[in-house]
Amino acid sequence: MIYSSFFFSESSFISSSCKLLRRFYLNGLHKPGDVILGGLFEVHYSSVFPEQTFTSAPHQPICQGFDTLGFRHAMTMAFAVDEINENSSLLPNVTLGYSLYDNCATLSIGFSAALSMASGQEEKFVVQENCSGTPPVVGIVGDPFSTFSIAASNVLGLYKLPMVSYFATCSCLSDRQRFPSFFRTIPSDTFQVRSMIQILKHFGWTWTGLLVSDDDYGLHVSRSFQTDLTRSGGGCLAYTEILPWGDNPSEYKRIVDVMKKSTARVVIVFAHQMHMIQLMEQVVKQNVTGLQWIASEALTLLERLQIPAFAPFLGGTLGIAVRRGEIPGLRQFLLRIHPEQYNNNISENNMMKLFWEHTFQCKFSPPPAGWVEDAGAQCTGKEDLSNVKTDLLDVSELRPEYNIYKAVYALAHALNDMLSCNPGQGPFSGNSCASLQTLELWQLMYYLEKVNFTTQFGDQVTFDENGDALPIYDVMNWIWQPNGRITVHSVGEVKRSTSQEEELKIDEYKIFWNFESKKPPTSVCSDSCQPGTHMVRRRGEPLCCFYCVPCSEGKVSNETDSLECFSCPEDFWSSPQRDQCVPKKTEFLSYQEPLGICLTVTSLLGTCICAVVLGIFTYHRGTPIVRANNAELSFLLLVSLKLCFLCSLLFIGRPRLWTCQLRHAAFGISFVLCVSCILVKTMVVLAVFKASKPGGAAYLKWFGAVQQRGTVFALTCIQAAICTAWIVTMSPAPHKNTQYHNDKIVYECVVGSIIGFSALLGYISILAILSFVLAFLARNLPDNFNEAKLITFSMLIFCSVWVAFVPAYINSPGKYADAVEVFAILASSFGLLVALYGPKCYIILLRPERNTKKAIMGHRTTKC
Repeated sequence: MIYSSFFFSESSFISSSCKLLRRFYLNGLHKPGDVILGGLFEVHYSSVFPEQTFTSAPHQPICQGFDTLGFRHAMTMAFAVDEINENSSLLPNVTLGYSLYDNCATLSIGFSAALSMASGQEEKFVVQENCSGTPPVVGIVGDPFSTFSIAASNVLGLYKLPMVSYFATCSCLSDRQRFPSFFRTIPSDTFQVRSMIQILKHFGWTWTGLLVSDDDYGLHVSRSFQTDLTRSGGGCLAYTEILPWGDNPSEYKRIVDVMKKSTARVVIVFAHQMHMIQLMEQVVKQNVTGLQWIASEALTLLERLQIPAFAPFLGGTLGIAVRRGEIPGLRQFLLRIHPEQYNNNISENNMMKLFWEHTFQCKFSPPPAGWVEDAGAQCTGKEDLSNVKTDLLDVSELRPEYNIYKAVYALAHALNDMLSCNPGQGPFSGNSCASLQTLELWQLMYYLEKVNFTTQFGDQVTFDENGDALPIYDVMNWIWQPNGRITVHSVGEVKRSTSQEEELKIDEYKIFWNFESKKPPTSVCSDSCQPGTHMVRRRGEPLCCFYCVPCSEGKVSNETDSLECFSCPEDFWSSPQRDQCVPKKTEFLSYQEPLGICLTVTSLLGTCICAVVLGIFTYHRGTPIVRANNAELSFLLLVSLKLCFLCSLLFIGRPRLWTCQLRHAAFGISFVLCVSCILVKTMVVLAVFKASKPGGAAYLKWFGAVQQRGTVFALTCIQAAICTAWIVTMSPAPHKNTQYHNDKIVYECVVGSIIGFSALLGYISILAILSFVLAFLARNLPDNFNEAKLITFSMLIFCSVWVAFVPAYINSPGKYADAVEVFAILASSFGLLVALYGPKCYIILLRPERNTKKAIMGHRTTKC
């Protein structure tokens, strides 16, 4: 057990001078100089406070557990100061000194040490009129603990005394309103948290547990981690547990039970050594394996965790560590240290004495009572450090030491910049410069905020507006060796880029995974939703717990873990997998499909039959059967029927503007021409019959050849006028219809004007009905005078087809509406062709004996 004095002495007040009312006696190490730098280090890692009686002055606390690494930290500062003093280009003509103190990992001791350095340790201080002079210390390197730094900086910040910590990471210390004089050479927890989030995102770990210590360090990390994790979309916390201080096995058992029951396979720990050791004792006791641990920088390099007992559980741990650096000459400096260097005041420089006694397990004279009797060794001062195994000389992993080194040099460069000021060109009022004799601490802070230099290792040192240095961490991996121990190796780094984003570089092939698969574990609450699905949160559970619901028709998601599905553009539809939009299928009455082919062949067949009949009539144009039935109208009727057959082709194929406009116009005019010819033929038959009766010769003058042509032309022009007005006002146009099928585009021609379309069909209907009525009235006339029965039958077919067309057309979607209209055109055209020309062709071709004037006249006489 090591003892540290911490008692007080009283003094009286004198008007022209003042004396310390109380003095703190601390473990320390001092070196005089023109300018003194302070330092706070954890040379002991615990302390015990005796029971207070409140009947006498408080007794000194007892520091326990000498920490060789903490002492090495203090010696690194001593080395940096000596190196600067030997450097003629940095602070020439100025000798730096130091006052290094041990905080014993105890807040009250660390706070007392900080106040001692700020106020000075002189027994008596003569008050000058202008209250000027060099401060006792111009800056403090430390404290390593965030809580201690918060307490000290809260007070020292009032006087602008710079504190440059090498290990305090709490993000709260970046608040310049509360801590205006605080700086640090270690990244803050904000960057540490973001670095860990980058690791989580790299390996796809979205479901993790978080363990933090019950202090400022842990509680600030907890808040920051949850906020940044949610903001970055990097995942969720399955649980957050606070690790208590002191011996509390039941609470640690409860926390390990939570870890066992959770589905999270990744555990993140922000805590201190004592917390982790107690936690691991419970983990070992309950044999909790299969976890991937991620350690904060406070735990990553702790050798007390890298022991065979913990190796099966902590092997494969990933952690982040302070940037490793090189400090040339440090080991040689450490080998030269000796108690005789500080023999001039051993009570104030007892830190060296304590180290020597701990390392060589001896006591300096006079030894404590009972030491000699118990065969304890006595220190001579001649012991050789090179002959003893000590962590002090291990300089292979200089991480906190490198930050200490940078902190000392940052203060030195700030002092050097301040003393290099040219009179009359200074940054202060009246362009004045600062001097050591009249130094005010806020003046040194001005230069410290602007310091910018590069270390021998090549790292740039500068501070941002919050007093934080440029952040960088090494990513470490704990490798479980065959001998049962753990070794720690670097597998990457994470640093802040110029865009203020964290950049992670990691060599996965170097990582040891403590799993049978030798691969990274999976730690998710819900498996990722693949493209084609979207996430739906589970009610009452964290964001990372969700269901994967397929996108509905017409919507897609092309990313993993999509929050929603997006509708496809108008001409696109979702693929069967719902992961991309594909062009919709197009539908129209095509020449390539069976229905289109059948209709096309039928149309061409009808056209060819018309051409054959026309050829037959032309060849036999001089025969009585052709001449007796108004040859001119018969030829014109055949031509119109051919046009009717051909116009049906305009309804097949992808609709274009010109086909939409032409199809109905051609259909309407062709059929009006056809029906007009039939109407005129019927009227001629009636006129001839009337003229055959006494006094009926006057009828024929109204139905001469000119009148017949004029009537047909006039009736056709009326239809042409209707079509022209329709096209000019509200023209039919192609239209992409998506109402019939969601996944198809039906190309169709919209009529534009219902009135125009109705007028076109209505006009044809009027002519057809009129022809039918006249033919029906003339059905009993002599056969040789007319073809009324044939016309009646043909018009009956025509009207029947188009009456059936209307409901069929209205109820047929898309291309089938065009097919119905084409079918109606072809059916009515074939009906007229067969009914009107079938019997005549039969007589011309098969019964030529009936195709004579005599046969016709004879038949006529018989009838009379």
